[in-house]
Amino acid sequence: MTLLTPDIANRFAGLTLSHLGREYPFKMDLVLTGPQDARPPREHHPIFHGSFDWHSCVHGWWQVMRLMRLYPAMAQAPAIRARADAMLTPANVAGERAYLARPMSAGFERPYGWAWALALHAELARHDAPWAAALEPLAHDFAARFHAFLPRLTYPLRVGTHFNIAFALILARDWAQGRDDALAALIHDRALHWFAQDRACQAWEPGGDEFLSPALCEALLMSRLIDRTDFAAWFHAFLPDLGSGEPATLFTPATVSDRSDGKIAHLDGLNLSRAWCWRGIAAALGESDPVHTLAHHAARVHLDASLPHVAGDYMGEHWLATFALLALE
Repeated sequence: MTLLTPDIANRFAGLTLSHLGREYPFKMDLVLTGPQDARPPREHHPIFHGSFDWHSCVHGWWQVMRLMRLYPAMAQAPAIRARADAMLTPANVAGERAYLARPMSAGFERPYGWAWALALHAELARHDAPWAAALEPLAHDFAARFHAFLPRLTYPLRVGTHFNIAFALILARDWAQGRDDALAALIHDRALHWFAQDRACQAWEPGGDEFLSPALCEALLMSRLIDRTDFAAWFHAFLPDLGSGEPATLFTPATVSDRSDGKIAHLDGLNLSRAWCWRGIAAALGESDPVHTLAHHAARVHLDASLPHVAGDYMGEHWLATFALLALE
């Protein structure tokens, strides 16, 4: 199975640096309250105005900062540091927070962008630099939104797109541990409330524009919340026929018919995120579990299907390297 190497890291970082500051095309998440709101992206988002949309810019930053930490001597590292010094400043963060405080921004980027913002802050905190301190107020804004939203979310969001709650909670929980014990506990309680009794998942996926597996994201989240023995019991009840290769769809990479179509191109992301999930699930089950080998094989075939397509068309190029990093690391 392909693993992350310095050459791959440098290539991903260069690719992402090329669009972190590319303001157009840009898909705004904006409710106009009057003509004064019709302004260029960088005036609304002093930091996250590149990479086609806000959340892709946020996780693009997560990706390059993580790669720089893992490979500090790579050729792209000086450019990453210089851009971070210029962009990740208290003044720019204040601008991002001002947008978030708009009355019509309550649902802005919920929950996907919220989770990636927390993941970015957690990554920045691992660097010896002022960037995490600058971003911290924005991270706490999003943590507060999770605190308010999760108790009100009666039913889990099981879709395979940006609204998937299991994926968001995986990232948010990683941030909350050691920073916000109350949020970590809330995530634990809500996830078990929604998912602990799930059985015999049919895995009717993928949808035609999905980049996350509802079934596998749920399983990966559960693997983070309960111990190995309990997780194995839950997982084999949740997907009881994996040993016989069913549901077959979870073992079969998605076909991407048109990579210039931004929605259809999501399916490359599905293959990469499934690879990430399968690897995490295999590790959680342990080598003695009968599904372990199947899970590793599924991770490999999904990664092989879409890793060659991280670059080539901007509809995938502006975001796929992040999910490739998840799958490879």
